[in-house]
Amino acid sequence: MTATRWTGVFPAVTTKLKQDESLDLAATQASIDRLIQNGVSGVIVLPMLGENASLTAAEREQVILAAKEAVAGRVPLLSGLAHVAMQDALGSARHYEKLGAQGLMAFPSIAYKTDPRETAQWYRTLGTECGLPIMIYNNPIAYGVDVTPAILNELADVKNIVCVKEETGDIRRVTDIYNACGDRFSVFCGVDDLLLESVALGVTGWVSGMTNAFVSECVELYTLCQAGKFAEARALYRILTPAFHLDTDVKLVQYIKLAEQVVYGAPEWTRSPRLPLVGEERARVLGVLEATVAALKARPAARSAA
Repeated sequence: MTATRWTGVFPAVTTKLKQDESLDLAATQASIDRLIQNGVSGVIVLPMLGENASLTAAEREQVILAAKEAVAGRVPLLSGLAHVAMQDALGSARHYEKLGAQGLMAFPSIAYKTDPRETAQWYRTLGTECGLPIMIYNNPIAYGVDVTPAILNELADVKNIVCVKEETGDIRRVTDIYNACGDRFSVFCGVDDLLLESVALGVTGWVSGMTNAFVSECVELYTLCQAGKFAEARALYRILTPAFHLDTDVKLVQYIKLAEQVVYGAPEWTRSPRLPLVGEERARVLGVLEATVAALKARPAARSAA
C-alpha cells in the first residue's frame, strides 16, 4: 500500500478484559467506536498500553480483527508490533497486514538493548521486508533503546518508515529531529503531558493514552494547539495535566483503565502480573481522576476550536 502521512490524535487503545482476564472484544469495539465518534484521526491497537506482551498470538489476532470491524474504514488502523526476534516481528507484520492493519507502531527488540548500529538495522529490515507503513516507537525510558536523530537520518531512504513516536521525555528532541531530518518523518508526541509544548515545536500528531478516557477534551486540546490558540489550549491543558501525568507512570495501564472506568464505565481489569489498584494508591489515582472530571464539568461551554 502507499504510505500516507499520518496526522492528528491516534489513541493507544487499551485492550478490554473481563475479570477472569479473558478478552472482552465487545467492550474493546465499543471503546474504539467511542473514540472515532469523538473525532480521533486514527487508532492504534496492541500498543504497550494494550498489554501486547501479555497476550497470546491468537488473542492479538482477535483484537485486530475486532478492531477492523469496529473501525469500519473510518480512520487508519495501526497495530503495535512488539517482539524479541526479527523473524517473529516480520511474521507478525505480514500477518497483521492480512488481518486488516494499515500500519504498524514498531517497538525495538523488547528483550535486548540494541546498540545504534543494531537499532538502525532492526528498523531498516522491518521497513524493507514488510509492506505496511511504520511508526517507530521511540521510548528509551522503558526499553533502553534510543532511536536518535542520527539513526533516523540513516533510515531516511527506507520509504515505509514514515513516522516516529517521540517519547524520550526531552522536549528538545522534537527540534533536533527536524534539524537532522527536515520533514522526512512525521513526528508524533508520545507523552501526554508534553502535548502543548510538542505542538508548539511542530509535531503533527499525538499518540495518546489518556485520550481513551477524555477523548473529546483531548481532541479539542490538540485542535486548539494546532490552530495556534494557545491561551485557550493552556486553560484546558492545565485541567488535564494532572491526569496526563498518570500516563508516564509504570502503572499507566492500570491508571488509564481506571480512568476509563470512572469516565464511561469501561472494565478496568488487566492481565497479570498487573493487578487492580488497591488502598492508598487507588485512592490517590481516583482523587486525580475525579478532580479532573469535576474541573471539566465546571468549564464554560467549550467554544469551537476551529
